[in-house]
Amino acid sequence: MNAQISFLDGSFSLIHIPLNLYSTFLQPLLQILLPQDGDESPTNGVEGLNLDNRHGFLNISITPVECSVVCQSSWSENVFEPAISRLPRDLAKTVSISKDTYLVLSVISGGMDAGSRVMELTSPLALAGIPIFFITTYYSDFILVPSKDRHMVVQALLARNFEFIEDESAFVSPTAMSHGRGKSSSSDPPSTPPPSSVAELQVRTFALLKKRNVTPYICPDLSLVQCSGRDISELVDFNRRPRLSRQATGNGHHRSSWLDHVDTKLYTSLISVLALQPKFLSITLAQEDAPSLLIDKTLLGAFGDSLVGDTEGDLIPIFLDLVNLPLEATGIVSGVAGKLVEEMRMVETGVSGELSYLSTARAGAVILPNEQSMKALEVLKPLLVKE
Repeated sequence: MNAQISFLDGSFSLIHIPLNLYSTFLQPLLQILLPQDGDESPTNGVEGLNLDNRHGFLNISITPVECSVVCQSSWSENVFEPAISRLPRDLAKTVSISKDTYLVLSVISGGMDAGSRVMELTSPLALAGIPIFFITTYYSDFILVPSKDRHMVVQALLARNFEFIEDESAFVSPTAMSHGRGKSSSSDPPSTPPPSSVAELQVRTFALLKKRNVTPYICPDLSLVQCSGRDISELVDFNRRPRLSRQATGNGHHRSSWLDHVDTKLYTSLISVLALQPKFLSITLAQEDAPSLLIDKTLLGAFGDSLVGDTEGDLIPIFLDLVNLPLEATGIVSGVAGKLVEEMRMVETGVSGELSYLSTARAGAVILPNEQSMKALEVLKPLLVKE
């Protein structure tokens, strides 16, 4: 597999919001999705936006398990922490912001189907004992790793024949990654030695899931599509649209607004859908990509023609409720995806081209075409049901 992996700028927080408090946090969710840069904005000066006032990375996911947010740590401090502090103490305890910050790795890869890519990209880090979160989007893959483990991540990538192409911020792999365990020079090794092979990793993963009573399940009548907003450069009327702003620069010209750099039709649709608390919606904003969405198929009508991609798709998520596992649990993504790829022989049949994975704060979702989801459930359940 040829892959380029880059560290995105900034440090990120992982936020868990229970569904019963979704309406309470709708304003903070909209505030972060629609960033304002005016002098009177409560988020004025908050880090994490590029020159166009767009996020370098943001994921908001509403699932049947939770509402989960990955955002720059400065946004969690300035937007979400104040909202939590206004809650009664018993409710505030049910909302969580990760104590440790995370780095986001952007992965651009070719020459490998999606299912195998999930396994190959996550296994080197899992074998090095590094806990990760994984987000598959329409364009790219993103891996969250603890900021404190950056050195271990670099060493794990180098051990898999990745080479620097920038100053320890981006790597490229000209050759396929091996499955052996890489050397780690961390001064704080994990208390339990990492697994020595992918097979051992899978055994440990399912033993941990079974011990914590994690049972995979499918939500009836929930079917997803993975699609994208339009690239702003493709919007015909963009260059003709007058650029108006409440604030003018010193030379009398209007300052470019955040709205000048987004598809307002798409964002209007998102606001409409978020206001209704969707059963499933995951949106990822990244600096190099158009907005990527994984959404409940019944929501398509709310977006009109603002989406591109296979809107006729029929993807089924298999949920793993990980509320009883610590955030630092390792190998979950790699172990589950790897086992499915092996047991279903998806590499040979070509089906794994559509396998994707979504990590949220307290859950994981393996996403497969409808015709493969029941077979995947048959593979997972025997491995997780206690005798």
